[in-house]
Amino acid sequence: MSLPEYKKDFLKAALEGGALRFGSFELKSKRTSPYFFNAGDFYKGKLHKSIMDAYAQTIATSELADGFDVIFGPAYKGIPLAATVFYALVNMDSAKYGDAAYSFDRKEAKDHGEGGSIVGSPLKDKRVLIIDDVVSAGTAKREAIDKIRAAGGTVVGIVVALDRQETLPDGDGKTSAIGQLRKEYQIPIISIVKLDDIIDGMKGVISDGDIKKIEEYRAKYGASD
Repeated sequence: MSLPEYKKDFLKAALEGGALRFGSFELKSKRTSPYFFNAGDFYKGKLHKSIMDAYAQTIATSELADGFDVIFGPAYKGIPLAATVFYALVNMDSAKYGDAAYSFDRKEAKDHGEGGSIVGSPLKDKRVLIIDDVVSAGTAKREAIDKIRAAGGTVVGIVVALDRQETLPDGDGKTSAIGQLRKEYQIPIISIVKLDDIIDGMKGVISDGDIKKIEEYRAKYGASD
């Protein structure tokens, strides 16, 4: 099945901009991965536009399209994502998203001025969609969910750029970090692309050897959830 155009455009920009690389990379988990993705490398105008548009398309074509009031970006990488993806959504459909809002948190609560740890839209009684780059162990997302709930909001879902579709290093050998969060909180978690999309989208673009290494990595560490 062919990938949607926005996914193809996203992968093309990620590859050309160096955000998606192939080779040998040691991860925090100590696994050696044949690919590496860093959303922080989308810092040039053309590249930044491609990831913002891809996030917006992913949200707008998902089950979450009509189900949120506020986009929330956890500090730090989530902050520019929340602001710019919110703009992309309003630019795409101002009638649908014009009354929505965005918000983000501070690492440390401010004790002067407006105070508190939440910046932007108040979260009380709001349906909140969390946006971030990836889910690693899930710790940062749990912290964000706790903050949102403490502020009176309801988390309705999470959107990330990449789902690595791999098992947790200390898990049951079947479950991914995203799968664990879905089960724990009973919320949808969507991504612009998954590892399977990278494999499909990069065939004929990168070497057959690199594709084989990724497929072997998927076979070894792939999650079944």
